[in-house]
Amino acid sequence: MRPLLTVSALLAALCGQAFAAAERPNIVLFVADDLGWADVPWHGSTDKLPHLERLAAEGVRLEAHYVHPMCSPTRAALMTGRYASRFGVTAAQNNRALPFDTVTLAAALKSAGYETAITGKWHLGSHPDWGPQRFGFDHGYGSLAGGCGPYDHRYKMGEFTHTWHRQGQLIDEQGHVTDLIAREALQWLGERGDKPFFLYVPFTAIHVPLDEPESWQELNAHLTDPAQRLRAACATHMDDVIGQVLAALDRKQLRDNTLVIFLSDNGAHPPSDNQGGPYPGEYARLKVGNHNRPLRGHKTQVYEGGIRTPGVVRWPGRLEPGEIHTPLHAVDWMPTLCALAGAKPAQDLKWDGTNVWPVLAGQLDSPPPRTLYSAAGGFRAQMVRYGDWKLVVTQAGGKKDANEELFDLAADLGETTNLAADKPEVLADMKRRLAEISARDKDALPND
Repeated sequence: MRPLLTVSALLAALCGQAFAAAERPNIVLFVADDLGWADVPWHGSTDKLPHLERLAAEGVRLEAHYVHPMCSPTRAALMTGRYASRFGVTAAQNNRALPFDTVTLAAALKSAGYETAITGKWHLGSHPDWGPQRFGFDHGYGSLAGGCGPYDHRYKMGEFTHTWHRQGQLIDEQGHVTDLIAREALQWLGERGDKPFFLYVPFTAIHVPLDEPESWQELNAHLTDPAQRLRAACATHMDDVIGQVLAALDRKQLRDNTLVIFLSDNGAHPPSDNQGGPYPGEYARLKVGNHNRPLRGHKTQVYEGGIRTPGVVRWPGRLEPGEIHTPLHAVDWMPTLCALAGAKPAQDLKWDGTNVWPVLAGQLDSPPPRTLYSAAGGFRAQMVRYGDWKLVVTQAGGKKDANEELFDLAADLGETTNLAADKPEVLADMKRRLAEISARDKDALPND
């Protein structure tokens, strides 16, 4: 088995060749909320998502893209290139997730001359003083906390109920949350000059509570279950915004020099109360959610259904349409985008991710395996993947010993057969990998 260092060294060498004369791209990063594996057309969904379908046809579909099993952890990983557990973040949280001196993706790109903006859900610190303006974003707008009411823009009842902001100042707005995110993104794009830019659009869709105009529901009238139709309407509304942003890039003749990324922050949750939270206001009392089949599990779990989500990357002329099955992780985006942008941090940022451009660009069809890691809320469960092997360790309540599950994902994508007893040597190696990679957890807690 080859160590992680070999992979990093190989990718670094290839990337140095790939980027020597490359033009720095603009970057648009879309992140859906709670959109699971089975929620997109290329995985069998019948929800009306024409713009995402087109993006997937024109781009590279990521068929083994890993995230963390909840929203705040995945966002921390995207912004830092490190597993969120390094910051003690393993679940959705309102406390500040990152030390103030953290060099985020936005800060690194800004240092390289990029203009940076976020329009949408932050959820890495729900107090105005902890917002995106403190972490490298020139422009910030949206929800400081998590999912919020579509029309009142209120987060869950409690200290952080009032969460909608512009530039760290709490404000009141009129309109549907998805339309507001679109308006801000389009306005910001329209004001751009010649400098390269990074636009981060983390939607609150399709997080509960859901409330959608009838027009979006009518587009999904083929779904007879009102809960599924409402959820699909929310996804279609989000898809329309993606289409608007892509059209704006076309109008500004930026299509060919813009890298567009679409991801989801975690898998779908099982059917649960649309009220959620609870959130202020009244919402249709429906059980909304979905399965992640053929994957096992849901949001909050480190089975594949909780941490393996749809992904697409498009850069016309630089990336050939198709799909890749190499395991990638949210922590890979900061190293990759920094390399593309020519952003060279002055200090070691202790990235867990690596630059995966050679994989995306088809320069490296079969990279050596590396160890990927994720932890669930409160470290109650952890997983590592190496090659086709995956280990899930769950701290069973009240039991002295943890439950160990070993899966061969090549033969058992649904994680139905535990091979821990049959493969003691593989189990021992995977436990060693887990111990090694998790030893760095909580080494960057926001103590200041």
